Amino acid sequence: MAMIQTVNICKKFGTLEVLKDVSLSVAQKEVVCIIGPSGAGKSTFLRTLNRLEKIDDGQIYLEDKLLFDVRHGVDSVKLPAAERALSLLEVGMVFQRFNLFPHLSALDNIVLAQVHVRKRSKEEARKKAAALLQRVGLGDRLDSYPSQLSGGQQQRVAIARALAMEPKIMLFDEPTSALDPELVGEVLAVMKSLAEAGMTMIVVSHEMGFAREAADRVVFMYEGAILETAPPEVIFNNPSNERTRQFLKSVLNK
Repeated sequence: MAMIQTVNICKKFGTLEVLKDVSLSVAQKEVVCIIGPSGAGKSTFLRTLNRLEKIDDGQIYLEDKLLFDVRHGVDSVKLPAAERALSLLEVGMVFQRFNLFPHLSALDNIVLAQVHVRKRSKEEARKKAAALLQRVGLGDRLDSYPSQLSGGQQQRVAIARALAMEPKIMLFDEPTSALDPELVGEVLAVMKSLAEAGMTMIVVSHEMGFAREAADRVVFMYEGAILETAPPEVIFNNPSNERTRQFLKSVLNK
């Protein structure tokens, strides 16, 4: 069963076509890495999957449930707003910027949405937050504020916060691009552990090492379209598309 599927997704910003008939199906427990040059539409595509960007045309399914069926900007799926919001909670997201509340501790950053959105008790939410901080290697930083944490630590708190909502799929939008190089590894290690534990993941990343080691499939996007999708050993060793070859040559020879 596809955990998430898009069919012919299109998106424009003004006259600029950002996504052109993007179709992708991601199976349960699959890790898919999306690579490509800046401006290829990778982040925009990711943001359409949890409604941060509305699509102009196409369909989006979550666990075989049709959430959006849009033609010329008009959605024909008439789901109650509460039902659609509940479905979208199954899609967790980690951004380039950590977006932590500066006035809350690491623990309370993770507690907040659990209490207000998932309607958990504070005690239950704090227990889950503490366990997740332990899982991402920050069990000793529960009471630290974001300003007291490194960028890598803040991003690990952001990952724990997303996991606290118990999503069925995790989206990562270039989660290491805002980090100093020496901090990238600690975030990638957490992501690899999630992949090994069976989390369904779609990762937009410039980290080719992660794509090669952790992905089940690599998708190459260029100018708003998917040009190639294949297992990492094929993409990195014998890509079929000339644009893919040019891109990999430019990033791997740096």
